[in-house]
Amino acid sequence: MYRSALAQFSLLALLAAGVSSGCGGGASTPPESTSNISVSVSPSSSTVQTGIGTQSFTATVQNDRASQGVTWSLTGTGCTGSACGTLSNATATSVLYAAPATLPNPASVTLTARSIADSTRSGAAVITLSAPVSVGVSPQSATVQTGKSAAFTATVSNDSLSKGVTWSLSGAGCSGPACGTLSASSSASGSPITYTAPAAVPNPAAVTLTAQSIRDPARSSAATITVVPASSGNISVTLSPKRGGLTIGQSISLQATVANDIGNAGVSWSASAGSFTTTNATSAVFFAPAAPGPVTVTATSIADGSVSSASTFQVTDLAGVFTQHNNLSRDGSNMQEYALTPALITTATFGKLFTCPVDAAVYAQPLWVANLTIAAAKHNVLFAVTQHDTVYAFDADASPCQTLWTKSLLGTNETWVTSSDVGTNDITPAIGIVGTPVIDPATNTMYLVGKFKNTSTGTFLQRLYALSLVDGSNRANSPALIASGGANSFALIQNQRSGLVLSGNAVYVAWASHGDNGPYHGFVQSYDKTSLNQLASFNDTPNGTLGGIWMAGAAPAADSAGNLYLITGNGTFNAANSNFGDSFLKLSSGLTLSDYFTPSDQANDEGTDADFGSGGAAILVNSPNPTLPNLAVGGGKDGALYVLNRDNMGHFGDSNAVQVISVGNSIFSTAAFWKNSLYLAPAGAPLRSYPLNAATSTFGAASSQSGTSFGWPGATPSISSQGSSDGIVWLIENASPAVLHAYDAANLATELWNSTEGTGNAAGSYVKFTVPTVANGKVYVGNGSQITVYGLLPN
Repeated sequence: MYRSALAQFSLLALLAAGVSSGCGGGASTPPESTSNISVSVSPSSSTVQTGIGTQSFTATVQNDRASQGVTWSLTGTGCTGSACGTLSNATATSVLYAAPATLPNPASVTLTARSIADSTRSGAAVITLSAPVSVGVSPQSATVQTGKSAAFTATVSNDSLSKGVTWSLSGAGCSGPACGTLSASSSASGSPITYTAPAAVPNPAAVTLTAQSIRDPARSSAATITVVPASSGNISVTLSPKRGGLTIGQSISLQATVANDIGNAGVSWSASAGSFTTTNATSAVFFAPAAPGPVTVTATSIADGSVSSASTFQVTDLAGVFTQHNNLSRDGSNMQEYALTPALITTATFGKLFTCPVDAAVYAQPLWVANLTIAAAKHNVLFAVTQHDTVYAFDADASPCQTLWTKSLLGTNETWVTSSDVGTNDITPAIGIVGTPVIDPATNTMYLVGKFKNTSTGTFLQRLYALSLVDGSNRANSPALIASGGANSFALIQNQRSGLVLSGNAVYVAWASHGDNGPYHGFVQSYDKTSLNQLASFNDTPNGTLGGIWMAGAAPAADSAGNLYLITGNGTFNAANSNFGDSFLKLSSGLTLSDYFTPSDQANDEGTDADFGSGGAAILVNSPNPTLPNLAVGGGKDGALYVLNRDNMGHFGDSNAVQVISVGNSIFSTAAFWKNSLYLAPAGAPLRSYPLNAATSTFGAASSQSGTSFGWPGATPSISSQGSSDGIVWLIENASPAVLHAYDAANLATELWNSTEGTGNAAGSYVKFTVPTVANGKVYVGNGSQITVYGLLPN
């Protein structure tokens, strides 16, 4: 018995140790293992709305022989704890997830199920959190006449599948069609539907229009519609203004007038681009978009959605007219003018808008800057300077005219110079700021030269100014004294007539004289734009006399390398002695002579006062053919227009010019260039266009001309266009009062408009050599005592 029990115990021990009781032994049997456990979570991913969303998850655990299940946890890169959500109703294999109230960043949470039997084994689900759906209806209330219609729009936020809304009508006093009808039972977010009021007014008259989210039916929004009897007259909407130009981001106030709007429901506003601030049921402020081009603004009657009125505005990205004749090439073109098109330059749609009074004649071209902040408000600003040494900053659009700031440059015991002081009436009666200033947009600084007389000492002065565009204050180092002295001094004799140039970091100033009263020379000087220290000086007749730089007030042109191009008046010519009267000069940025051209008849020009440099047509034309010369163009009193290779100007002799064009009349103006055509209006002649032959880099015979001939001194044209289309040529005729003309640039025989047409369009008195400034749907003309502003009529 004892041995039998012992043997039985030994057998059980061997079995417990996993050893076979068979003879000769055998393979062992391993104990139960956790190495094959696996965990998966279903669903493996889910999208849940914050604040309201829940989702059940289930864990499946393979080879969990003891069925111990899992533990659940939440993690997220952008959250911890309850900010990732909460878990509830947890069992060994399931859990309910509830989204947090706010959206974490990033909006992803990981739900992990970890095996209790083997903590190295787990599964996970990725939960993407989304903001809850919200619905808004616009307008939220409306008054609609029986039988009339109104448009409503539902905007659905966070509708990730873009399912939109369903629409329904209800009312305490109606049901079905008695509440009205809808053009559609559902719509996408932002897509309008049309409500049509019933034939009879419900009792009560209120109808509720509900938009319910399809993605989340718990989310909805409603509008209240009041149905009123139809009026005896039809509803009509008139919108003002109807047209105009806007700069990027510029705002404009709009007013809608709604006739027969019994409930005074007003209008809803929409635009093809841009945004609104609505001030009341019929007024709004529209803000132009950030891209140029046309924008349509629409006011739609809320009482009758089938009735609306639209206005069209053209948005320009033109930053400014910063320099004389628009650019350094002096070609007179503004190809970023979207509002002024030939079709709109009629007496019905274009005319005088307002005038801005000034204290003396405006000889310099007005300059224009877009979107300038002055006194915490943004304006498009027009700058004008006068012969009384006064600088004006006007709101370029406000009617009546709004002066933003004004600054007199006169010092103690100072006044402007008079024509009696200089002994000639070429500029009369006052001489102050004559040359067109130049603006540095990078620093909002205007540079100009003023001429003064000290009434205490009888001396004369010229000063260079650098003024802030914001308030007219002097920049550091401004003003800088250029010259002072008495009779026959530089300050008195030298006439700063031509426009200033800003090229690189230098400001360039040029001088002629007053009525050939000498002794004088043609000077060009450069100044550092920050310190206002003089950098260099050039005298075109250092060993002779005269050679003034008039160019009818035009500024020297400048190329991309900083070279200046200008034409001198009658004076000594002797190249060996560095005298260059009646010559077309190319100066380096350091004001050394790089090249020149002098016509064959220079001696006659000098002897008969037939200045080569009477005209400012020193414009630069880049050849469309890279193998042909780039051009510089200019002419003077003898009626010869010279076309030169600006990289090899030819020195002395007409045979060295690329081309000589006889225009038949004296040139006292600057030509313009647009779309491979040159536009020129000599004294006593029509405005003509000369096409450029791309194959030869020469100009052909005049292709068209105006019906009007422009008396002395002719006229300097400016051209507005939308790139290469809708070109309009603008120029000012010497008449009493001055006359602004507009011609179709494609055919100058077509005069679109002039200021003698219609009523109330007359400009002020004429000032010689004036140049119109065209910007943002308006044309600015400097006159004897005002700036006259023309543009698209608002209505």
